[in-house]
Amino acid sequence: MRRLAALLLAVSIPAAAQTPKPPVAKKLPVTTVLHGDRRVDEYAYFKDRKHPETIPYLESENRYTDAMMAHTAEFQKVLYDEMLGRIKEDDAQVPAQKDGWYYYSRTEKGKAYPIFARRKGSMGAPEEIYFDQNKEAEGFAFYQLGGMEVSPDHNKLAVLIDTDGYEDFELRVKDLRTGAWYPERIKKLSWGLAWGSDNRTLFYQTPDSAKRGDRVWRHVMGTPTTQDVSVYHDDDVLFNVNVSRSRSGEWIIISSTSFTSSEFHVIPAATPSATPRVIAPRRPGIEYDVEAGQGFFYITTNWNAKNFKVMRASFDDPAPQNWTEWLPYRADVFVEGTIAFKDYVVVMERRGGLRQLRVTDLGSGVPHDVSFPESAYGVFPGANPDYATKYLRFTYSSLVTPNSVFDYDMETKGRELLKRTDVLGGYVSTAYEVERIMATARDGTPVPISLVYRKGFRRDGKSPLFLYAYGSYGSTTEPTFNSSRFSLIDRDVVYAIAHVRGGQEMGRSWYDDGKMMNKMNTFTDFIDVADHLVAQGYTSPDRLVANGGSAGGLLMGVIANLRPDLFKAIVADVPFVDVINTMLDASIPLTAQEWEQWGNPNKSDEYRYMLSYSPYDNVKAHDYPAMLVTSGLNDSRVGYFEPTKWVAKLRAKKLDTKPLLLKMNMGAGHGGASGRYEQLKEQAFRYAFVLDQLGVKR
Repeated sequence: MRRLAALLLAVSIPAAAQTPKPPVAKKLPVTTVLHGDRRVDEYAYFKDRKHPETIPYLESENRYTDAMMAHTAEFQKVLYDEMLGRIKEDDAQVPAQKDGWYYYSRTEKGKAYPIFARRKGSMGAPEEIYFDQNKEAEGFAFYQLGGMEVSPDHNKLAVLIDTDGYEDFELRVKDLRTGAWYPERIKKLSWGLAWGSDNRTLFYQTPDSAKRGDRVWRHVMGTPTTQDVSVYHDDDVLFNVNVSRSRSGEWIIISSTSFTSSEFHVIPAATPSATPRVIAPRRPGIEYDVEAGQGFFYITTNWNAKNFKVMRASFDDPAPQNWTEWLPYRADVFVEGTIAFKDYVVVMERRGGLRQLRVTDLGSGVPHDVSFPESAYGVFPGANPDYATKYLRFTYSSLVTPNSVFDYDMETKGRELLKRTDVLGGYVSTAYEVERIMATARDGTPVPISLVYRKGFRRDGKSPLFLYAYGSYGSTTEPTFNSSRFSLIDRDVVYAIAHVRGGQEMGRSWYDDGKMMNKMNTFTDFIDVADHLVAQGYTSPDRLVANGGSAGGLLMGVIANLRPDLFKAIVADVPFVDVINTMLDASIPLTAQEWEQWGNPNKSDEYRYMLSYSPYDNVKAHDYPAMLVTSGLNDSRVGYFEPTKWVAKLRAKKLDTKPLLLKMNMGAGHGGASGRYEQLKEQAFRYAFVLDQLGVKR
């Protein structure tokens, strides 16, 4: 710490900024010995929120960050006003129709949250506001919905509410005829809700001590919660439970899934007191998903099909021996899932890295593809609550095309654009160009990159570039629209997405090659993409900024250790950086399940592999890029203590004098602020940091 203090004397620090000093002398470090290694954790006490130094230290970090960013306050306001100026504050969703009711949400200028409304019979009927989130959020600094389900008769509304960001939800039920709330208030719940067809039975789920959804309950409205019945419990810590109602309305579906195996149970929604019936017992390495169609379950599975295929089984006996092949395996096509309608089945597929929609008419059995006009895009099917319709609702966008909601006629193959999100402030899509290029990873694998920039851009190495990636859990980063990005792009910053391994952009192997003992591919892919962009003249290391959040924040921590010379600045949002310590503690939310994602450090070979990249364990005494690290005190997914410990260790070891800022939201969780205006302020802060480091002052 003395060396750090001496270095700070040599740079210009705002007088109000006192560099936070972790109180390491006030509590002994934690020493562990594992697989013959002795590891010392000087900052382990930060895990204890009640430790007398924890909150004061976080507050000192926030004061330091505020002081170091004070000179950008006006710029932050400019950026915020720009981003807000592109948004139509008074706006409404396209309504979704079910049983003669038209449901939609809308926003009003000056209000942070959506208003949920409906009309009966037609959109010309009087509006009924059935849930005003602004009104319900009054008095709360944070207010998030974890679920919202209307009963089949449209007379009741069940909601899951989180008021601090920790994702401990409270269930409440509203009478939509009178507007009054029922007395039921069930607390500390997990995600997942489903109504039985009797409009009285409600299924919900609870988590275990590590916040793993592990149990489904049945509640009958008007009865004491002490009489609620546990209908399903999974005591395997690798499996996460969820409950939902099928789109057809016939089934309550209970899923229990790990990262490598699945098991589904079903209950007839018309007889909600029935015992759950298993579709197929779990088997090691076999994953499947279930969609209820007309008389059949459509089962997407990797059983003898690495990139998945679709099987079909009758409702009468859906055991695996009765599965029949409905869509055969194709090695070059990754099947993501199905959406079943009464007369059609839509298969979501990925070919060449882009999502396709394959529609099959169940009468003729003939399939066709829905075509899309751009070379890089994202398409997302909507809720499609009307099971008997011939129209498929989906949202399409690209890096330059705003969200566009379509109704696609599955019979005629025609489509109708219902709404394209208005982008205000003079936005013109033709002022920008999109590219999709490939970088060659060090093992020869082509890695896709999506880019957007202003027309007139020249590859002379002089342009700043903002490079984003995630690359974990098989989550695909789609090249879709975000109006806030144009506060960077309009300042001649190139925006790029590195589609690194660990996602599923290029199929299931893309995921498998970026997890467990292949995880290093995610990190080296990102570095190789960055090197490629520099070599091809898109940018230079002194103009290159990297960003990722959560597991993408892990990526940021690794590249900061491996190639600090390659980046001008790094923004790590809610970063998972203390890999070994977290994965050793099964009491921490998500840990045990994720032994199949990252590895189990109790196993020597997996421990050593994880230790080789764990950002916290590999902080070095060298120069780092300028860094902004964000977190939330109530984060249940990546504990606030991970980025806090990491920043403290970086302060103690790094040799440079470049900014290292920790911004801790003291009243939010993993997703940051809950209201749309506060979310924009957080983004304006990030962009002000980035542009300040790039030397862009206005």
